[in-house]
Amino acid sequence: MTLVTASGNKRRAIGQRSPWFHVLMIPFTLLWIAPMVFVLIVSLRPFSDIVARGLSALPTTLSWEGFGTALTTGGIGVALRNSAIVTVVAVVLSLFLASLAAYALSRFRIPGRTAILLLMLAGNLLPPQILLIPVAKITEALGIYDTLFALIIVQVGFGLGFYTFVLHGFMRALPNEVFEAARIDGAGPVRIYALIVLPLARPSLAALTALATTWVFNDLIWAMTVLRTEDNFPITAALLNLQGGFVSQWNVVAAGAVIAAIPTAVVFFIFQKQFVSGLLVGANK
Repeated sequence: MTLVTASGNKRRAIGQRSPWFHVLMIPFTLLWIAPMVFVLIVSLRPFSDIVARGLSALPTTLSWEGFGTALTTGGIGVALRNSAIVTVVAVVLSLFLASLAAYALSRFRIPGRTAILLLMLAGNLLPPQILLIPVAKITEALGIYDTLFALIIVQVGFGLGFYTFVLHGFMRALPNEVFEAARIDGAGPVRIYALIVLPLARPSLAALTALATTWVFNDLIWAMTVLRTEDNFPITAALLNLQGGFVSQWNVVAAGAVIAAIPTAVVFFIFQKQFVSGLLVGANK
């Protein structure tokens, strides 16, 4: 009993943070939040107020003028729709294929499975700059250049290796007794994958969902590589055009930046608990 109490007190002592830790973190937190607050305030100021009183002055009135201009005239509304389509399809397809590949590589005796896994991961180690021209030429040869489908295929192809690597490590650590019990009950590979592997891999899938959504939604380099028409641009490419077309209207540019930041922030807060637990898988072993 004494040992249990001492162990519990030790765990509580380790888990507790000193008040000085929070005091020291306050300046860093304010430093991190200050630019975001500044952009939000600028986006809510009328253009006439910015011209009359300067960019750094406190607002006298608030207005949605910048958001309306960014969504309509600035093309942010269409770009936001394009980004949503690409992100949802690419993330779902990537994680589905990666979970299948990780399940096969971790649970079946496939010749050269380690080499296959390393080869898939090696694609993520190449600098993307050396692949820009080959990717553009391949999409042109396939007849899909300047389409959202091309951007989806590129995002899936370049994210699949990393997602498979992460899920493979998690699925390989699952206890064999669970799979043996399922086989004794007559479950086949597909049923084991759907009813056992996917539910157990939910923390890792949620963490990868948050990461993949951020990467795909915020990507610019591949969008500029395989897209040419402005109507097909995602939100990141549209922001560049917005900065060029409304170079002096800071409230419009700031409003576009706020709109672009909202979706990824919402996704992170939705998956925050699963994201943290997914990153800590195996940390206490």
